[in-house]
Amino acid sequence: MDEKPAALGHIKVLDLSRVLAGPWCTQMLADLGADVVKVERPGAGDDTRHWGPPFLKDGDGKDTDQASYFTACNRNKRSVTIDMASAQGQALIRQMAAQSDILVENFKVGGLAHYGLDYESLKVLNPRLIYCSVTGFGQDGPYAERAGYDLMIQAMTGMMSITGRPDSVPGGGPQRVGVALIDLFTGVYACSAILAALEVRHRSGLGQHIDMALLDVGMAILANQAAGFLNTGQVPQRQGNSHPSLAPYQDFPTEDGSMLLAVGNDGQFARFCEAAGHSEWAGDPRFASNTLRVKHREQLIPAMQAVTRTRSTAQWIALLEDKAVPCGSINDMGQAFSDAQVAARGLIVNQVVTPAAVTQTAVESIATVASPLRLMTTPPVLRRAPPALGEHTDEVLTELGLDAAAIAALRRDAVL
Repeated sequence: MDEKPAALGHIKVLDLSRVLAGPWCTQMLADLGADVVKVERPGAGDDTRHWGPPFLKDGDGKDTDQASYFTACNRNKRSVTIDMASAQGQALIRQMAAQSDILVENFKVGGLAHYGLDYESLKVLNPRLIYCSVTGFGQDGPYAERAGYDLMIQAMTGMMSITGRPDSVPGGGPQRVGVALIDLFTGVYACSAILAALEVRHRSGLGQHIDMALLDVGMAILANQAAGFLNTGQVPQRQGNSHPSLAPYQDFPTEDGSMLLAVGNDGQFARFCEAAGHSEWAGDPRFASNTLRVKHREQLIPAMQAVTRTRSTAQWIALLEDKAVPCGSINDMGQAFSDAQVAARGLIVNQVVTPAAVTQTAVESIATVASPLRLMTTPPVLRRAPPALGEHTDEVLTELGLDAAAIAALRRDAVL
């Protein structure tokens, strides 16, 4: 990430969201160069500042009271603290919205209307404003006013019904995905919708309201599993690490652990069979095509498992790597971040925090995962570490035109 011109360097974003889906979206915009101002509750801030352990370490390697969760989705932003329940706070946010291109919020449906900060109110002040609402269930429908959380949506959409091992095997049962996948995808979809709305604004001069729902995204990312159900009526089931439409495409035991084999076509299968010393499998009428291998996986997989146990994981990877047969180790997080390709791609970034933030948090540097958006001419930028609570309040309000006395008065009145 170098200091080339930023793709969104001309864009101002007002971030009224918290936790994950909204902040993930605004961090993507911030990484692309947008000036993102995050509004947080005085004294408390975003909920995820307190979602620990794990906590960030101070200069001596000791835990602070700053949860690492917050840092996953809030770099490159400026943090201000404003009490939006107060009339003065609402006025400040309206003034900020009037000067912004984009606003992202994840309050309950109708929640910001009480403060005069809903889309209908703000578009009067700023017709060019692109206003993105992120909720659990959307702006309409019988569940619209319900709170929605990633785990709940994973359960409701059927995601958990296809994740995990079958009930019939040890450890069987529905499982959530290991990260808040639907929150993250909602953030990505929201970012895409916002960029589309920016393009529309180039032509029309007007902003619009974007209605993003975790439920909608959760149903959409069922992808091939949903397509299979909708077109056949067959309800997909949990099947561990195997694939409903491909074989062999799963984990296999090795001499010293396990590996992942992802055979996507007949050519790859034939090359695997030859390398493994069982070229006859590729010509077996039961295994000659992917469809047949899926149909006869109960015969194929045990035979393959007996062979994969005869070599170590590293030996299998070395054997198959130059034969274009997808094969890899099943890493833990430490192994993943130590991988040579991860290092070569610069996927770990360390940012030094500002002296003011160190004074407030005792945290001297913060590590995050680099943006995967690799634009060659306008790449993502690294400007700021995830901010301390309210770190930029005075700076942002000064840009709004308030002088030091006015800011001090707002602080005395507990607005900031």
